[in-house]
Amino acid sequence: MSLPSSVDVAIIGAGAAGLGAAHALAGSSLCVIVLEARNRLGGRAWTVQASPDVTFDVGCGWLHSADKNSFVAVARQLGFELNKDLPPWRERAYGNAFPQGERDDFMRAMEAFYERLWQAAQKGTDEPASLSLEPGNRWNPMIDAISTYINGCELEDMSTLDWDAYEDSELNWRLRRGYGALIAAYGAPCPVALNCNVTLIDHSAKRIRIETSQGTLAADKVIVTVPTNLIADQAIRFSPPLPAKIDAAAGLPLGLDDKVTLALDGAEAFPKEGNLRGATMRTGMGTYHIRPFGQPCIEGFFGGSFARQLEAAGEGAIAAHSIDEIASFLGNDIRRKLKPLYESRWGHDPFARGSYSHALPGHAGDRAVLAEPVDGRLFFAGEATSPNFFTTAHGARDSGERAAKEALAALGKP
Repeated sequence: MSLPSSVDVAIIGAGAAGLGAAHALAGSSLCVIVLEARNRLGGRAWTVQASPDVTFDVGCGWLHSADKNSFVAVARQLGFELNKDLPPWRERAYGNAFPQGERDDFMRAMEAFYERLWQAAQKGTDEPASLSLEPGNRWNPMIDAISTYINGCELEDMSTLDWDAYEDSELNWRLRRGYGALIAAYGAPCPVALNCNVTLIDHSAKRIRIETSQGTLAADKVIVTVPTNLIADQAIRFSPPLPAKIDAAAGLPLGLDDKVTLALDGAEAFPKEGNLRGATMRTGMGTYHIRPFGQPCIEGFFGGSFARQLEAAGEGAIAAHSIDEIASFLGNDIRRKLKPLYESRWGHDPFARGSYSHALPGHAGDRAVLAEPVDGRLFFAGEATSPNFFTTAHGARDSGERAAKEALAALGKP
């Protein structure tokens, strides 16, 4: 839709949080607009058709804590089939790269680490999660790799209290049509201006002035849902400045996780929903999902500083490394069966600059600071503001709903 000159509420960002806010305001009779810098809905949720046979979630793909996940109800309402098969990351090992005895030993080390982490959190001191590693344990590099998958960062950069605050019911579902496709369908009825990059939010006068790539508009209330790195980098400026928000966003940087999908020739010879990972004793490693949904492909997943190194090596580097690593596990003959289809590079996405937030040690309290409204006119949402479901699409959606309710209360609406 075209840009109006004046609205009651402007929402910045058409990811899960912004769309959650828009839905919460839909029955209010207010004039609402969602301003989205990209040419599509969904933000860090994005489904592509990587090939005629392969649907690929470039961003989020799992409905974590499915029994508490608000997108489950949305999926049912919109007719998206839920897949409740067990995820591949603990079960369904394929090949001999990580023998079962070693996997069991690793899982014992991982569970002991979690117990020490929980004990450390009970003391209330917000220390680096790396302090919960057992000195000299052979599995420490791989435990660190798991942190890069979960948090997008290594343990030394992860707040113990923040990790402990995350709620995980360990029920993880998927959508055959894609999580990104669901969120785009969820946003379809919302009033959105695409290709509309916001650069300034001037809240110095009675009405808020918003400068965008498509022109300027005025609003009574603004809900900001952009990723923390954009606030910390001041890609969107506030006038007057909001140093507390910038500092809080800097304490909640986006870690990095990237994905790749590779076409797999002769896929029928491989198991559906298999897991491939090596006992590599290093943090810079990938984990691989063989034939997700039975599709003829292998998905790779990389996190933390290793993902940053691969992104820095240029387009195609993630796929090239994946093929090399898979060949090291399964033999050189696999190379001729693999072909790159699609890879993410979220760190290079100008409107994301990363994947999802983690609190730096000492900054677990910054989530509440970032979520706090300003002057009853500026409201903040996004996964980074969620107290317990940060890093997730449903945490983002729920935060948008919360911010919308705050804006309605400030407007005197029920």
